[in-house]
Amino acid sequence: MNWPPHGANPHYIYEAMNIPMPEKMIDLSANINPLGPPKILKKRWPSLFQSIIEYPDPAANRLSEAIAEKEGLAKEMVMIGNGGAELISLLGRMFSRKKVLIIQPTFSEYEKACQINGCEVVYHSLDANWQLRLESLPLEGVEAIFLCNPNNPTGVCFPYEQILALSELCRDREIYLVIDEAFYDFWEDYQSLIPIVENFANVILIRSMTKMFAIPGLRLGYLLANGKVIQTLVNYQSHWSVNAVAMLAGELCLQEETFIQETREYIKKEREKLFSFYKLEGFIVSPSETDFYLLKDPNLKGQLPLFEFLLRRGIVPRHTMNFPGIEGQWLRLAIKSADENDQLLEALKEWKK
Repeated sequence: MNWPPHGANPHYIYEAMNIPMPEKMIDLSANINPLGPPKILKKRWPSLFQSIIEYPDPAANRLSEAIAEKEGLAKEMVMIGNGGAELISLLGRMFSRKKVLIIQPTFSEYEKACQINGCEVVYHSLDANWQLRLESLPLEGVEAIFLCNPNNPTGVCFPYEQILALSELCRDREIYLVIDEAFYDFWEDYQSLIPIVENFANVILIRSMTKMFAIPGLRLGYLLANGKVIQTLVNYQSHWSVNAVAMLAGELCLQEETFIQETREYIKKEREKLFSFYKLEGFIVSPSETDFYLLKDPNLKGQLPLFEFLLRRGIVPRHTMNFPGIEGQWLRLAIKSADENDQLLEALKEWKK
């Protein structure tokens, strides 16, 4: 079967599964803030709309300056991209023909970007408890590492001390360490890695603005790294890569600290509700600290029957067929509105009967 490579756009999975698509669906395959975009975006939409009649700033100076100021970094350490996917693609070009280690299970775009650019890709899997064991990393000849933190698809988070230790290990071996923080702002106990970026020229952070602020249609992300790394990547980037509406929306979203805190509190409350149900009903979940998690029925070796059951009821999980190491053994589910989460639980009760 030709499995869709990502979540969202549920018609693709219904076509692949040859299942009629219901009129009403709950899409749990995309990890987007269930509270929707900040209200300021709708309020300011007329002014954002006006920006489409002019070419965007190819250097995204205003947004870069705003991020630099917020993080206490030099502007030369900030790069704006057309979503995290573009930034990953540019890193693939920078690592062309190098040996790259990917820590899995993880986002499939790292592998794709590296393979397209002729990299030698090697892999290391998290342990049975989804933890990262630095002493077992296969670092011989490796020139770059991709690590997703919080991890996608598990939602598991690796602490600051471990990231610092890995950064030191990579620095001593002259290895680039790319840390994808696409979901960092959902993590309640997050400790900023900015001090590491400032002190380690080999460390690169990728952040998305589309998940927390529910603007995936605008495509917006940024990268934080040493100025020399930024300049190399900028030379690869297409002119006018990021549109004007996205840049202006990004400036507004950076001011939404209260929105972020409200989101974290909401996600925590709903996650606790969901996980209590799963424990009671005998489902197994990954110990997520974000807005998504892995789930499986331990009575099934593969989760395809449960996946199809939910699809036929208009509930769309994310398949895991293209997550190396867990292919089809779990389903990934996003935390959505309280009502949508309750509908998921009702469906799972029916499944257990």
